[in-house]
Amino acid sequence: MEQRPEWLKVKAFDVAKMETIQKKLTAKGLHTVCEEALCPNLGECFNQGTATFMILGNICTRHCAFCGVKKEQKLLPPDPDEPLKVAEAVKKLNLKYVVITSVTRDDLSDGGAMHFVKTIEAVKQLNPQTAVEVLIPDFLGNREALEKVVKAKPKVINHNIETVPVLYDVIRPEANYKRSLNLLKQVKELDKTIYTKSGMMVGLGETQQAVKQVMNDLREVDCDIFTIGQYLAPTPQHYPVKEYVTPEGFTTYEQWGKEIGFKFVAAGSFVRSSYQAQNAFK
Repeated sequence: MEQRPEWLKVKAFDVAKMETIQKKLTAKGLHTVCEEALCPNLGECFNQGTATFMILGNICTRHCAFCGVKKEQKLLPPDPDEPLKVAEAVKKLNLKYVVITSVTRDDLSDGGAMHFVKTIEAVKQLNPQTAVEVLIPDFLGNREALEKVVKAKPKVINHNIETVPVLYDVIRPEANYKRSLNLLKQVKELDKTIYTKSGMMVGLGETQQAVKQVMNDLREVDCDIFTIGQYLAPTPQHYPVKEYVTPEGFTTYEQWGKEIGFKFVAAGSFVRSSYQAQNAFK
C-alpha cells in the first residue's frame, strides 16, 4: 500500500447522507462520474447534494492509463429515456448547477453529441433556473458534432487536456493534444458567450515547465477556466503516481494561471474538473 503524504488524507463525511444521494441516483438507473471514476471527492460532493452525471453508459471505448472507468465490455446504445431521467434527478436534488459528462463513445457516429444535446435540453426545460456545464469528449475532431452541443447553449463547455503532450502516447494513447486544443478553440469560434474550461493532472512524470506550457497553450485558444489536481491511481493496476505535488506547488500553478489571464483557476491536490464547478462559474 502506497504511503501518501499528510496533505492527501481525505476527510470523513456523513455516510448516511451520502447513501441517500446514491439511492436517488440508482433508483433512476443513472451513473455518476464520481462513482465510476473512483473520485476522492465523492463523499464531500454527495454530502453537499451535488453530483456529476455521466451519460451514454459506463463503458468507455478508450484505454487511458489513468482512468478508473470500465473498458472493454459490451457497449449499449444510448438510452432514449436518459435525458429525462437526468433532468428529473436534477429537479429532485434541487441542483442550481449541474455538470453532465460521458464516457468516450467512438463507436457512435457523432460520438454521442446528440445525446448531450437532448440531455441539456431536458434539464433546461424541467429546471429553467439551473446552469448547465458539459464535460465532453473530443468527438474525434468532428466539428459538426461539436456544433450540435454548442447550439444547445450550455453555460460552460469543458474538455480536459489531462496531461502534457509528451505523455500522451503513454497516458492517453487514443487522444490527440492538438485536437483537444482545437476543440476548445472551435467552441469560441462558434459562440463566444459560452465559457470554456479545461483541466489536467500532475504527478504523472511531467515537468513544471511543461505544465506551464500547457497553461499557455490553453490561454492561446481563449480557455476561460483551468483546473489542476494531483493524479491518484484508482487501483494498483493503473499508471503509477510518479510524484506528489506539494500544496505550495499547486499555489504556484494557481498564481501562474491568474497571471496569464484565466478567469478562474482551481489548483489543489483533490481538485478535479467538476469539483465545486458552480464556484468557478460564479
